[in-house]
Amino acid sequence: MFESLSDRLSGVFRSIGGRSQLTEDNIQAGLREVRLALLEADVNFKVVKDFVEAVRGKCLGQEVLKGVSPAQQVIKIVRDELVELLGGETSGLDLRGRQPAVIMMVGLQGSGKTTSAGKLANLLRKQKMKPYLVPADVYRPAAIDQLTVLARQLDMPYYPSTTDMSPVDIARAAVEDARARQASVVLLDTAGRLHVDERLMQELEAIKAAVEPQEILFVADAMTGQDAVTVAEAFNSRLGITGVVLTKMDGDARGGAALSIKSVTGAPVKFVGMGEKLSEMEVFHPDRIAGRILGMGDVLTLIEKAQENIRQEEAEELARKMQKAKFDLEDFRTQMRRVKQIGSLDTILKLIPGLGGLREKLAELKGAEPEKELARTEAIINSMTMAERRNPDLLNGSRRARIARGAGVSVQQVNQLVRQFEQMRQMMKGLMGGGKPRLPKMPAGMRMPGMTGLPGGMGGMGMGGMPGLPGLNSSSAAAKRKKKERDKKKKKKK
Repeated sequence: MFESLSDRLSGVFRSIGGRSQLTEDNIQAGLREVRLALLEADVNFKVVKDFVEAVRGKCLGQEVLKGVSPAQQVIKIVRDELVELLGGETSGLDLRGRQPAVIMMVGLQGSGKTTSAGKLANLLRKQKMKPYLVPADVYRPAAIDQLTVLARQLDMPYYPSTTDMSPVDIARAAVEDARARQASVVLLDTAGRLHVDERLMQELEAIKAAVEPQEILFVADAMTGQDAVTVAEAFNSRLGITGVVLTKMDGDARGGAALSIKSVTGAPVKFVGMGEKLSEMEVFHPDRIAGRILGMGDVLTLIEKAQENIRQEEAEELARKMQKAKFDLEDFRTQMRRVKQIGSLDTILKLIPGLGGLREKLAELKGAEPEKELARTEAIINSMTMAERRNPDLLNGSRRARIARGAGVSVQQVNQLVRQFEQMRQMMKGLMGGGKPRLPKMPAGMRMPGMTGLPGGMGGMGMGGMPGLPGLNSSSAAAKRKKKERDKKKKKKK
């Protein structure tokens, strides 16, 4: 997402990084590159013009603050304007009024309305709401079946629509049924077309009049760029959309739709689909997205993802094991799986400030496939018995040969994993005890090619070493408590 734009903007800021002052000439040259970068990202040309003018006006005449470079000042100005361009503040759903609240999903055929309805229902349930899914697309083959299957996967109530029913009647009856079931929010999956036409709009207007939805969310494929913005404008003029859901954002390296749609339609982007799983829908935060575009990372999103997949009790138990040097291969495998649930290594690196460039270096290295290394390491650990995972000292030559055959790897790879795991366990013991051990190589499954001897912040990613993950705070808090106890004992002796 936004990779092309992020790369271009990084180049612009590097070019002005050595300037001692901001002048009209170097600002003009930099903004020319910014303009080209935005146009290449498929941002609406009027939006680009207004954005560049706003940045120029704020840059000119700015004095360079002490301790702040011109490039840093420009980045601050560009970031603030990007946040405004993306919608300013985070826009949540407004479901006040008649209950159950109604959310109407609209958009062209193939934009991802049905899947987005399921994802949004799943997200709302996590927020303690009671969603109710309504398949109201009676035209597309298997559209009703698709949402019905999603509802069953989510174990969520849905309206039993049939293709011989009127979409307006479905919507009206479904709201009444949802009220009887005490559902708190109804999600209407409406029909789409391959293009905007009068019949489609009349039907959607009739549904809107029948159920008076609190939210009308326009669902668009982010990869269609400016076409998505044009279609959104047409839907907005007839229905008055209240927000936008952009799908396939994980596959869109440009981001033109996200950067243009608020300025053109006035409707903010509220949610983005980031993958195929029903859990992969995120609330759209303009300030966080601006940070990602400018290579500043997005630690808050990373922490939220971690908290969704790592229970606090589990993290505290892991910290206690680390302190007592009882961390074993079973714990290692569990943590590795937790990291995989958060996202791919590439996704995680995007969210950590300062590590955006590391992704490029990894891509340049031959054989740099950390995901395969993770899979190989897990296969080796899976081939062990529970006793062997709990006590690696049991792994003699014959056991290692058996494990290698079971995992489809060489005995040398098994030996390497065990040896490096032992090194890591000793390192953890030293760190928890306040010592300063030499940092060894990370285990093969967690080590990225060309990155041996990384500090725990990255190399220990699977063991709670990632900044912001639960587990760090608990271990550091325990260290502080021990220090206080030692200080008290010293005072008593005196």
